[in-house]
Amino acid sequence: MILVRHGQSEFNVVYGKTRRDPGIRDPILTPLGWRQARYTAEYLAGCPIKRIICSPYRRALQTAEIIASAFDVDFEINPDVGERAAFICDIGSVRSDLQKTWPDLRFDHIEEEWWPPLEESEHALDQRCQQFRRHMAKNGDWANTLVITHWGFIRGLTGHQVGNCAVVRFDPSQAHPGGGHIVSTPDVC
Repeated sequence: MILVRHGQSEFNVVYGKTRRDPGIRDPILTPLGWRQARYTAEYLAGCPIKRIICSPYRRALQTAEIIASAFDVDFEINPDVGERAAFICDIGSVRSDLQKTWPDLRFDHIEEEWWPPLEESEHALDQRCQQFRRHMAKNGDWANTLVITHWGFIRGLTGHQVGNCAVVRFDPSQAHPGGGHIVSTPDVC
């Protein structure tokens, strides 16, 4: 399985400079974030991706649009791979608004307010990561699956703290947390 953190968002720019929550709810990608996603799609071009799972946050959806188009694969929305809601940026957009923005995607299986309440505990994140890991390990197609997700979720699964659009190869059958190694971090500046 391949885990990819979303591209740089508006939140990442401000937080990276100030280390303070700028209060941007469900931010979108920056121009650099779009370039990072295109670079990541090119980097992954030779991978046998047959399934893409994506968090419902707008920054992840935008990243997934770019990468999925390179593979001509539809992607499925799964809040279980979302962020842990430690900042205002982790308050998502309601399902009905997401459906208007992405009318060709299926959102009918998620709640109108699908994100966790502020702040999901480390224990709750760990439980969510373990549940996802077990589910994917049982699923026979995990080796051909790409997951567009977030810093906190990748850290919870693998123990790695990664930058925007970092690529992590991940084996869900390994001990938790772990089973992943970083194979690429885009440098598109």
